Amino acid sequence: MRHLFLITALLCAPLPALAHKVVAGVFPSGDAIEGELGFSNGDMAAGTEVVVTGPDGAELGRTITDEDGFFLFVPTAPVAHTFRADLGAGHVAEVTMPAEEVAGILGAAAPATPEAEPPAAPAPAADAGASMAALAETRRRAIAEAVRNEIRPLRREIAAYREHNDLQTILGGIGYIVGLFGLGFYLAARRRLAG
Repeated sequence: MRHLFLITALLCAPLPALAHKVVAGVFPSGDAIEGELGFSNGDMAAGTEVVVTGPDGAELGRTITDEDGFFLFVPTAPVAHTFRADLGAGHVAEVTMPAEEVAGILGAAAPATPEAEPPAAPAPAADAGASMAALAETRRRAIAEAVRNEIRPLRREIAAYREHNDLQTILGGIGYIVGLFGLGFYLAARRRLAG
């Protein structure tokens, strides 16, 4: 009889859900906004359309994620940009980049415009300085791109870690342990009373 009760209790115990959360993030990337979409279990949203809207809800543009769930969008106005994507099965990703960050991107892109039109007759010393500055800018961009590529997998791992080790999961595990001890004490007390 005791074994039947224990088996019934174990069968009625809830199983862990296999749910996952949506991962969505945006960050400055040179003169563009780079973002990622996916799930906390590591699955990324490849080939997903992302709709970009402004603070008034007007559409600013659209973009599509690559095979790794990343997308690029070049802003044209210094307003907050909201990125929204339907990932299916009721999962909707929505993330907003504040207007201040977008203005910073547009401000960083502004100096590149004057460089596009070099002076008509640069002096040799000024030409050497300009080429060194252009080389430094090229190196800076290459380093930034390399760092972004290295950070991408880390972001996924952090999101997966958060999904599996959040406070609710930890408290649930402690609750199961306390419940099993309680069940053990209950069965031991019944044996003492019966014997």
